[in-house]
Amino acid sequence: MTSSAYKDHLGRPLIAVTGMGIVTSLGQGKEDNWQALTDGTSGIHAIKRFPTDGLSTRICGTVDFMDAPNVSSELSFALANAATREAIAEAAIDGDFNGPLFVAAPPVECEWSDRFSLADEAGFTGDQENVYDGFLEVMRKRRHEEFTRSALFGGVAERLADNFGTRGLPVTLSTACASGATAIQLGVDAIRQGRTDRALTVATDGSVNAEALIRFSLLSALSTQNDPPEKASKPFTKDRDGFVIAEGGAALVLESLESALARGARVLGILKGYGEKADHFHRTRSSPDGGPAIATIQAALDDAGLDASGIGYINAHGTSTPENDKMEYLSLSTVFGDHLAGIPVSSNKSMIGHTLTAAGAVEAIFSLLTISTGTLPPTINYENPDPSIELDVVPNVKRNHSVTSVLSNSFGFGGQNACLVMTAEPA
Repeated sequence: MTSSAYKDHLGRPLIAVTGMGIVTSLGQGKEDNWQALTDGTSGIHAIKRFPTDGLSTRICGTVDFMDAPNVSSELSFALANAATREAIAEAAIDGDFNGPLFVAAPPVECEWSDRFSLADEAGFTGDQENVYDGFLEVMRKRRHEEFTRSALFGGVAERLADNFGTRGLPVTLSTACASGATAIQLGVDAIRQGRTDRALTVATDGSVNAEALIRFSLLSALSTQNDPPEKASKPFTKDRDGFVIAEGGAALVLESLESALARGARVLGILKGYGEKADHFHRTRSSPDGGPAIATIQAALDDAGLDASGIGYINAHGTSTPENDKMEYLSLSTVFGDHLAGIPVSSNKSMIGHTLTAAGAVEAIFSLLTISTGTLPPTINYENPDPSIELDVVPNVKRNHSVTSVLSNSFGFGGQNACLVMTAEPA
């Protein structure tokens, strides 16, 4: 290759993906996940982790097979650690990673079981206010090192940095459902700006607990179609009623294309562009006119140097919530116009549920696998189409279809929007 072949349309280094790792409710590792996803298998199941008596939602996409304590921070670390080991092994990087680490992690709170335990230790009983006072008093009086480590927002990143020998201060971020894509963007920027030749980007979320379920239920965001669980997530259908909360972890090794080829690494795809826009419409809802999402998609295309005709497949945010699916269709139809009718658009969340903080990175990996395998994963449960959403959703069954460019959308709570454009390696 000539030196210009390593640059994009703006003269910036092209960003190669050389390693990927993933864990979802479908299984651990790329092979198991991709097989299940393209077979149309659902990972949604009845909740077993905690009692659901009296709850309107009793289903989830939790990862119940990891050897980790039943604590959100510990499971989030276990998911991140497993995905990162797979990614670094595929990238064939021996020894210390020697590059920056960007981690998307869920907001951490002391779980109620810990709050009551510490309050009991202080001798506080009674109403909630007194229990919380007791919790704070115990924390002030003496150290609880293990508990403190589990409650630190940056704890997952610190442990990953120790395990894999990353360079510099690890960065932990949380931009709601866009977090995984945002972590990838930070890695792309670090390489484009010449600060490093490689970056490790990780996203994880093992935070499904009773409190989280109740909070999302109070927002009327979750599906209540509990029986059968695997039929609950039905993006872009007329009878969709909410998303299914889920867990997952994903890791990508990013390198400048020049550096990757120089060391003989296998290139799995190119991170060609991204877009990110904020939306101050509402704390949880996205703007119904789709304005910020439209701007985000257009920014990603512009950054990648592509127009509407340059995208072969769209990995939709596709949550299965009535409002979000409608807004996403409005955004796509506005940006792509007549081209949209010829672009397949499917939702991984129909099978794995919404992995929240991890979603953007999980779906980036599935997007890259779509390019490398020539297989489009389906949108399952597409039995009652919404006539107001005219999309080719790859209904119910996978499709063999070669694509060289994918747009992956992540539209988060509070209007935190991020889109990624991925392409095949340049010839």
